[in-house]
Amino acid sequence: MKKNDLIELTIEDISTEGLGIGHAEGMAVFVKDTVIGDRLLARITAVRKNLAYARPEELLSPGACRVPAPCPQARRCGGCQIQEMDYAAQLAFKEKKVRGSLERIGGFKEIPMEPVMGMEEPFRYRNKAQFPVGTDREGNLTAGFYAGRTHSIIDHHDCLLGAEENREILETVLDHMRRYGIPAYNEETGKGLVRHVMTRKGFGTGQIMVCIVMNGTAMEAEEELADRLMEIPGVCSVIADVNRERTNVIMGKELRVIRGRDVIEDTIGDLRYRISPLSFYQVNPAQTEKLYGTVLEFADLQGTETVWDLYCGTGTISLFLARRAKSVIGVEIIPEAVRDAQKNAELNGIGNARFLTGRAEDAAPEIYRSGKENADVVVVDPPRKGCAASLLETILLMRPGKIVYVSCDPATLARDLKVLCAGGYELRRVRSCDMFPQTVHVETVCLLSKLHEAKHHIEVKVDMDELDLTSAEAKATYKEIQDWVQEKYGFHVTNLNIAQVKQKHGIIERENYNKPKSEDIKQPGCPEEKVEAIEDALRYFQMI
Repeated sequence: MKKNDLIELTIEDISTEGLGIGHAEGMAVFVKDTVIGDRLLARITAVRKNLAYARPEELLSPGACRVPAPCPQARRCGGCQIQEMDYAAQLAFKEKKVRGSLERIGGFKEIPMEPVMGMEEPFRYRNKAQFPVGTDREGNLTAGFYAGRTHSIIDHHDCLLGAEENREILETVLDHMRRYGIPAYNEETGKGLVRHVMTRKGFGTGQIMVCIVMNGTAMEAEEELADRLMEIPGVCSVIADVNRERTNVIMGKELRVIRGRDVIEDTIGDLRYRISPLSFYQVNPAQTEKLYGTVLEFADLQGTETVWDLYCGTGTISLFLARRAKSVIGVEIIPEAVRDAQKNAELNGIGNARFLTGRAEDAAPEIYRSGKENADVVVVDPPRKGCAASLLETILLMRPGKIVYVSCDPATLARDLKVLCAGGYELRRVRSCDMFPQTVHVETVCLLSKLHEAKHHIEVKVDMDELDLTSAEAKATYKEIQDWVQEKYGFHVTNLNIAQVKQKHGIIERENYNKPKSEDIKQPGCPEEKVEAIEDALRYFQMI
């Protein structure tokens, strides 16, 4: 098999990234835009030692779960990876994805999984959208979304996952730019003005914020543009965001209100929340209520508990918990989000929740060492990279009765649960929530309960080499890296391969680790395809 070969293939499975998996000539072949059961002709685009990648050329017969994609740009856009998969099949795929990570990376044999929570209408659910603005090859203004794995803009103004008002908002901004000759930002040159248009909508209130991200401090006739935007039903906030950095980060930190309010409000259940441009806020309000309800159910608060809510954002989970707890301490690194959290508590008349600014991995150990407060229940909702090792260590030292872990990434969830369960906790409940229909992403809530001391004192075989970790190694063990590579790339890498790649990137290994027993023995080099896979894993685990 070689590049550009045309092969016939039947898709047997779906990878965690949403690629169809078939087999030909003894190799796994990964094909985007396919579903289980598809029989197709595929063109090979890349060949590795044990696997290949291909693009679909002709669908010979569709799989039973294939459906037409409602969005005409679904295949080109990088946002929806599985829009051509029946929604019931999407939910089954996500449940399998979570279970597979817990088994392979976490080492769990019996997993107490409950049915995944899906949506009745899995479109038009996103309350936030970010549209890059640029120019096409003819120099015409364009805006929409990036094509998969590129920064090439697909001109598309009506994403079917977002609010219907987004189209009119975006076209109003583009019309204003054309009228006054305002240039779009060019990533290659760093010149031009308008970089992105960001919208946020409170689905419970109907309030809409429009944020124009600029490579400068002001736009010509911006008040006129703001007045036009404020005429669109629901728009009550138009904000300029200054971002002059040569970076892929969308939002800058300098904000200025052009018209209306500096925040909008939304409701989840019977609670009201303030949302600023930089606040973290769950993008799917309908599913958020289910997600937070599950957190509350798993915590099973009786009114006497002190709860720590780490990575608390604007306090959305904290306030749900506060009404059932004695007190809640929320920790969040973004100052604007903490201010919103404090105001959200005031807005809802909740006086038993307080919020601290800082990294969870720094704040939690400091609170614990002070001896003033301990947690009966700890709730963590970390970013995709999972919890820092120091935070997990502090949680294990505190020994709360319950840990409720909310995760947006099954792999780092499995990694962290493995640590917590090795430290004296038992995985009691697991339930996924489909916050992101049409994509491969899934949110999961897990309940861990502290084991009784007698039950915890069992004989455990300890590999001392695995305990002797440098700070970099502590982020992911060799086994976790091997499992990740096996799951994504379909081949095995050895400890020696991993050690060689770590050394290449300056990650200090333990002395004598993987050195040859004799200086006369020459160690084989790591094949280039394995170097690329291991580097991908190290980036995933935030080690490089």
